[in-house]
Amino acid sequence: MIYELRTYTVCPGAVGEMVKAASTISRDIRADNFGKLEGYWITEIGPLNQVMHMWSYADLNERTRLRAELAKNPRWTGEYIPVIRPLLVRQEVRLLNAIIPPVAPATSGNIYEFRNYRAKPVGGAKQWLDLITGVMPEREKYSKIVGLWTTEAGQPNEVCHIWAYPDLNARAAARGNAMKDPAWLEFLSKGTQVLEEMHSTIMLPAPHSPLQ
Repeated sequence: MIYELRTYTVCPGAVGEMVKAASTISRDIRADNFGKLEGYWITEIGPLNQVMHMWSYADLNERTRLRAELAKNPRWTGEYIPVIRPLLVRQEVRLLNAIIPPVAPATSGNIYEFRNYRAKPVGGAKQWLDLITGVMPEREKYSKIVGLWTTEAGQPNEVCHIWAYPDLNARAAARGNAMKDPAWLEFLSKGTQVLEEMHSTIMLPAPHSPLQ
């Protein structure tokens, strides 16, 4: 599988219009026939005026084929694109390989945290991924991961992971408890040595997001 994470920055005040168009016009046209929608979120803390949506495809060839078919769809070009074009400021695309494919939280009504780290060139991302997957059973005692990816294109030497929490207080508690775990502290001491940058964005699921 290949995963595509699309980040759209929209004009201030236009997020609601973007989500409405995505949840109605886009979903009616696309359904899951042009890639499967894995999640759709609105940024809440971090970069503002953004929506992030993740799609999955069998492979890169299928993504190319389906997106070409979508671009020829008269409803897509005639109904959806004209609505969102005036709202858009910038578009970013990451193509991702899953280390841990998306897993829906056990309950709905969550906040989501998207964390993206840029690792040192030449092997840093693999080193970090080996470390995090080794300690994941310990980390998941405190909260469950939604997915873990390494970037194929768009941002070299990057790893991305998404976590879900019932609310911000639960996030603070889970992270605080993890910081008392010797195994997690050992991971941090090693893992941070291979990283150059760390970013975090708190997101809220849109009403039509499969991940709630």
